[in-house]
Amino acid sequence: MNSNRRIAHLDMDAFFASVELLSRPELRGRPVVVGGRGAVRAGGDGFARLADYVGRGVVTTSTYEARALGVFSGMGLMKSAALAPDAILLPADFDAYRHYSRRFKAAVAAIAPQIEDRGIDEIYLDLSDIAEDTLPLARRLKDAVFAATGLSCSIGVAPNKLLAKIGSDLEKPDGLTVLAADDIPARIWPLPARKVNGIGPKAAEKLAGLGIATIGELAAATPELLVAHFGRSYGEWLHRVAHGIDERPVVTESEPKSISRETTFARDLHARSDRSELSEIFTGLCQRLADDLRRKGYAARTIGIKLRYADFRTATRDLTLPAPVADGRPIRQAAGECLKRVPLDARLRLLGVRASGLAPLAEAMQVPPARQGELPF
Repeated sequence: MNSNRRIAHLDMDAFFASVELLSRPELRGRPVVVGGRGAVRAGGDGFARLADYVGRGVVTTSTYEARALGVFSGMGLMKSAALAPDAILLPADFDAYRHYSRRFKAAVAAIAPQIEDRGIDEIYLDLSDIAEDTLPLARRLKDAVFAATGLSCSIGVAPNKLLAKIGSDLEKPDGLTVLAADDIPARIWPLPARKVNGIGPKAAEKLAGLGIATIGELAAATPELLVAHFGRSYGEWLHRVAHGIDERPVVTESEPKSISRETTFARDLHARSDRSELSEIFTGLCQRLADDLRRKGYAARTIGIKLRYADFRTATRDLTLPAPVADGRPIRQAAGECLKRVPLDARLRLLGVRASGLAPLAEAMQVPPARQGELPF
């Protein structure tokens, strides 16, 4: 591990919900959920309650008070209502979120320009060449974000991206964690294995079946055992990350080869019995991918999908279009055509959408949806 690197992961705290509270300060300290579609009857204070929502919408985000009640991003709103019926329900305002995203990133770039953009609410930073001690530099970044937005963020600083991302989550909200390689046994190994980005619910369940619950227990497992149960690529990766090994650079180039969005489900879903839920998730991924493309100034000629089944098999398919696209509708149509070319007879644990063959946004054309049969979901 290169201990001379200083990599930071900066993550905005409950970003969408926090932006909403800027204009609704009276809701601070209360359980608030953002998500759903359509209007919901407002209560006497002018705010809708989660208990009044009817439909198959999902939680976009929630405040920490709502999370304390068990309500998290990606959870169905009807299920969330059973846990926190009196939580305030607000519609998402993505224009506002993008506005504050631009502001916090500009404030950070003025101090630390080596930035890898990881989405609307998180970035990686390479601080290695900045001649300032780590703690005061990290505090200066936090202060700059707050001055520009009125919002708090959490920062983890470590020798690599893996540890920095874990660190940013350790003291949320408004946290600041600095980790060194020597801290791995005491601060990383006692954590649940799921704290590693890339170990989802299904992998954690499979590890638990092998008697592996913590990152330390994963580090103690032999590579042979992990490869035997997870395959060579994922098994070897599990062994590396458990030991804090991650050589990925902070990627700052302005011309990405592809942009993607994916999500791992809290429970395995099936294309038939969970069709409506999968359809909503899939459409949301395509729309967020479209938002990412437009925010970064690109259109895409090739749209692809990624499926990971319950047994960890992975399938990918791509479709190249006659002209580049950047809107959610043609992206959804192209991704749906890709779905027709993969088996959908087994349960799914992950779904992703990818845009490649990127071109400047000015070249984008609206491609009419192909007149083909009904999509799988």
